[in-house]
Amino acid sequence: EELALLERLLGLPKGNKYGVQGERKVPVLQTNNGPGLTGLMTIAAHLVKKAKKDQLLGSTAEEKAVVQQWLEYRVTRVDGGSSKEDTRMILRDLNEHLEDKVYLAGNIFTLADILMYYGLHHVMVELTVQEKEKYLNVSRWFNHIQHYPGVRQHLSNVVFIKNRLYTNAH
Repeated sequence: EELALLERLLGLPKGNKYGVQGERKVPVLQTNNGPGLTGLMTIAAHLVKKAKKDQLLGSTAEEKAVVQQWLEYRVTRVDGGSSKEDTRMILRDLNEHLEDKVYLAGNIFTLADILMYYGLHHVMVELTVQEKEKYLNVSRWFNHIQHYPGVRQHLSNVVFIKNRLYTNAH
């Protein structure tokens, strides 16, 4: 489903055949010519290149490496993490990383932001208001990404309360 969302976001025509492989449900893309592509990062990068939106993979060598790093983190930690403790650690890592950044790769919106958003959506939906406040940088980033044109699509809007309960206005 995530890859179909990415496809729509990139403006690619529908019609790609996706499947899953193994018990970890690794995504597979069936291509018309030759073997299928396996793995979220591989398929996502392929779709980005197909849509000629290479800037989503980073512009400089360093940006590209950072994007790869976060895509890898997404696949190994976010998809691999299942316990509440794993989730807390992921949110702590991200919160720290996003302290002085707008996006995961610094100041540019990349594939890492898109796939991390999709990977964390179910987590963010479940967080309490207090937890969202505890991970303020993650909340700020997540809210920013969910309002980025075309990203959220049919996924539910995660609400972040911005106003204080009591104001001085009479």
